[in-house]
Amino acid sequence: MGKNSDLLAGTLDMLVLSSLRHGRMHGYGIARFLQQISDDFFQVEEGSLYPALQRLDLNGLIEGEWSVTPTNRRARFYRLTPAGLKRLQAETERYRNMTLAITKVLGTA
Repeated sequence: MGKNSDLLAGTLDMLVLSSLRHGRMHGYGIARFLQQISDDFFQVEEGSLYPALQRLDLNGLIEGEWSVTPTNRRARFYRLTPAGLKRLQAETERYRNMTLAITKVLGTA
């Protein structure tokens, strides 16, 4: 994940799933979206992103299909499946609960 590689396990998968809520995207588009929406905090590198996309695809959480980009390049575009949306909702809730717990602990320090 570039300069911020100390993310909790599963966070990249959750971020990719969340990105695809906004519509189908290719890998580079997902990386750019995460970088832009996070004000450059998330800089996802190919070595992290493409294994995550493959893992999510193999688990039926996303589906990919080959298509042509607006710049006339061939790329694999991914979309969220119903199972992926269900997983995203569960992971979002788990992450919110964990974040709240961490905030409480840090507030006592």
